[in-house]
Order: sequence, then C-alpha cells, then structure tokens
Amino acid sequence: MNPPGQGYPPPQQGYPPPQGGYPPPQQGYPPPQQGYQQPQQGGYPPPPQQGGYPPPQQGYPPPQGGYPPPQQGYPPPQQGGYPPPQQGFPPPQQGGYPPPQQGYQQPPQQQQSVPMEVGQAPPPQQPSGPLGSAPTQGGGNAVLPGGVDQGTAQPAGGAKPAMTKYAGDIPDEDVSGDSDDEVTDAPTTEFAYDQMDKVTGYDDVMGVNFLPPPPPTYDEAVKRPTHQTDGVLPTLSNSEAREALLSHIAEQCCWGKRAAEGLTFTNIEHSAAFHYTLETFSERRTTKWVHTPYVGQPIDGPHNGPAPLPWAITADFPALFKNHTRKIEVPHTASVKPCHNCRVTGYIRCPRCYGRGNVRCRRCGGDGRRRVRRYNANTKSHYYTTVTCHSCGGDGRRTCFRCSGYGQITCPVCEGNTQLKCYIELKVEWINHVEDNIVERTALPDELIRNVTGKMVFEEELPKVWPITHFPDEAINQASQRIVKRHEDSFKNERLHKQRHHVRIIPVAEPKCLYNDKSFVFFVYGFEHRVYAPEYPMQCCWGCSVL
Repeated sequence: MNPPGQGYPPPQQGYPPPQGGYPPPQQGYPPPQQGYQQPQQGGYPPPPQQGGYPPPQQGYPPPQGGYPPPQQGYPPPQQGGYPPPQQGFPPPQQGGYPPPQQGYQQPPQQQQSVPMEVGQAPPPQQPSGPLGSAPTQGGGNAVLPGGVDQGTAQPAGGAKPAMTKYAGDIPDEDVSGDSDDEVTDAPTTEFAYDQMDKVTGYDDVMGVNFLPPPPPTYDEAVKRPTHQTDGVLPTLSNSEAREALLSHIAEQCCWGKRAAEGLTFTNIEHSAAFHYTLETFSERRTTKWVHTPYVGQPIDGPHNGPAPLPWAITADFPALFKNHTRKIEVPHTASVKPCHNCRVTGYIRCPRCYGRGNVRCRRCGGDGRRRVRRYNANTKSHYYTTVTCHSCGGDGRRTCFRCSGYGQITCPVCEGNTQLKCYIELKVEWINHVEDNIVERTALPDELIRNVTGKMVFEEELPKVWPITHFPDEAINQASQRIVKRHEDSFKNERLHKQRHHVRIIPVAEPKCLYNDKSFVFFVYGFEHRVYAPEYPMQCCWGCSVL
C-alpha cells in the first residue's frame, strides 16, 4: 500500500470527464502546448503497460514520438481551459487520439491515425447551411400533387416579431367594457389586386367566367332519337280510397274519423299527371387573386414557366349530375408579397381598446368606487355607502382581454408572419341545372306531384338531347322543346358534359263522396296513395277523439 502522499488521488481530482475535454488544470496537467514535464526525483515508477496509467500528480514523461501538433488534435486552450464540448472532437482520420472511453488509454507511440471502432458514433458536425434552413428532400424542387413543379422551397423571412406595446395613433374617445363584451374582428385593409404581377392569359382575373372551348362532336346527337313511351296506370277502389283517407286523418291534429268511416262514395274519377324533367350537367370556371399567410411553403412562380390557361388545367368531376366545387392553384402564378394589412409588422391596433391596452371599468364607470346599498340590522333600514370597486380594484380601468394589455393583436391576414403568398385561384364548379314542367288538369296543386313516385315512361341520357316531339300529351312536347331551347341558350359560358330528361306518369284519383247529405271531394295521388282533402268536413277540435 502506498503512503498517503503518494497514492492515487480521488477520482474527482484526476479523471477528466470522458466526453467534453479536460477541465482547466489546477493541480494536475499543465497546458498541452508546453509538453509533459520530466518527473522529479522520488516520483512514481514507470506506468504499467496494462490497465492504463495511474493518475499523475506532476505530469507524464513525454511519450516517444511526441503528441501531434495542437491543430491536428485538441484545439489550443483558451485562458487556461479547453474549449466547450459543443465543438466536439475532430474526425479521427486527421490524426490524434479518439476521446477516452474506459479510463486512460495507452499514449500513441507515433503520429498515426486511429481507426474508428465498430459501433463508435462519429463526431458531431456543424451544419453547413444557414441557421434555420430546412434540407430539401432529394436535393431538387418540391412537387405538389398533380405533378406541378413548385420550385425550391423558400424559407420564411425570419421568426414572427415579438409582441410589443402599441405605439401608434390612439383616438380621443375612450372605450368602456369588460370581459363580457362582444368584440368583432378588426376590419382589414383591402388587398390591391390591381398591383399584382401580370400573368399572360389572365389580364382581367377577378371574377372572370372564361369561355370554354367548343364542345366536341357528339355522334349520338347527330341523329334525332326515336322516343318510345308507354304506361298503364292502376285504378283506385272504394276501400283503398277510404283506407288512404283514414291514414291521412291519423297524421292530422284534431281531425275526426267518423266522417271517413261513414261517408258514401258516389264516383271515383281517374286521371294522370305528367312530370317532365331536364337535367343539364355543365362545368364553369372562374379565377381570382387570393392570398394566404406565407410560412415558408413552396412558391411556384413564373420562374417555372408560363401559367396554363384556365381550360387547359385538368380537373375531373367526381360524379355525373351532382353539384361539386373544387379550388385549384393555377401553376406558375405564385409570389411572396408584404402584408398589406399590418404593413409588415405582424400586428394591428386592437379593435377593442384602440391601442390603449385597457378599458374603462363598466362597473364603476371609471371612478374606482361604487355606491352600494346596505342594510342596518339595528335600525332595520337600508342606507347607501361608497366602496372600492371590486372589478377594477379601485383603478377605474381594466386590462383589455382582447390584446392582454399590449394595445395590438396579431394580424388576422398574415397571422403575424408579415408576408403573404399570392396566387391565382381557379374555381371549378360542376353544376346540375334542373328544370321541370308538370301537366295536371285537376284541382290538385302541381307542386304536390314532384314529391311522389310515379311510373317512368320515358328516359334518355346523351351528351346533348333533342326535344321530345311525339309524346301522347302535346303539352309535354311543347314543354320539352321550350326547356331544351332555354338550356341551350342559357349556359354559353359553361362546358356541357351531359344531358338527360325523363317523363313520369303519376296516377291521380278524385273520389266524390257524401256525408250527412253534403258532398265533398278529395284526391289520392302517387303510388304512395298520398291524400289531399281540403274539403274534409271534420277538421275542427270537436271532432277530435283525444280531449
């Protein structure tokens, strides 16, 4: 066992941290650029060859071959210490020794590179790009869905500016209110669309309904089709008419059923109602300038090529004869512009306190004290006294809850990013134009025919239909010619995809009845046997069975 003065010191005085360099020398090593000093007489014996060196008290003897120059190993110390650990170790292939892993390693005998051990993590490397820049996948341009090249991603112009106290103009009139007030959003400044970049083919963008290309040649529409119609409608018996009337009475409030049970049928007249419907499925395209907060998203600008014309952009409808809307960014029209609403500050004046940061307390009217009513138990009477307002604590003002006392809020247009991405938006609308005509010659209202089922006697779907000309009822032929012509002239700015028309026959029965020697009629229509009975004699409360 070694004497106390010559033994191993505690680990906290000898072993340096394994990762992060040596601590500043206090009792141990001198700076490395001065080399290791020769041990004095009476020092320690030579270090063992296995198990590592013992912690030296006065330094190691210089190893054979010497340590490499400081520029290839550890960087030169600064003011008595080693550099901070975040700079890391240099790559091992440049010479020097790797960071210690288990105690002290054997000092190198000559200048040579140390190979990387299996499983050893490489030294940290500093990023080569600017701080905050994001790498681009694949090293190329970003591509949005649809195969449109969006250009290299551009980082946002810095972090959002910090919230500060409002220092702009403040109106003279004060504002009163509390947290229960209803506050509307701040009015925004209109965007100057006339100052946007000119795009070829989009000279007048706002709300333009572009003319579609001429429709393709339809072989199906060259020859007039031959229409075939047939239809035999069922008749209604007395028992079926009575049952339909009782079902209708059960759905009404305060209608009595004695009249339906005791009526006498004198006659039932049968007729048919015709319902003609034409559907024109077309596509309309409009464009306008829009903007969204710029947060570093890809910008597909004119540098990627000329912008395609509105009808040259591919857009498929999801289903025929169904209304649908889709919004598409026109390729190569995007640019980054400063926010017009906050003037590139990221904040606007608070619309509630107008920049003051506080509002007058409504409870006390700004006085800080309130007059309250109290009760005196001794005199058994009420009296008034002045107390400190508990809402504002006697200040007379309260912090504006909308801006938290700053007097300004985040700009709602750019959301505090100070920049906007502006581009032309293409709005594609697939519209199913529907128009119908009802031919019904009884007192039954025509609008009731639309909501019941009938028998489909004619149906046709073509790229472009011809009017019906040979239907047995001439009123349907005239209605078809009129509606088809109107659709042909009404949608000149829309691309026609398909048309279809059909004719339904709805059965209508008109029973004529007697009840207490008084006659009345009602109607039974549709295959559901719906009832229309405005003359039913027991519609008041005295006929109600539940009182």
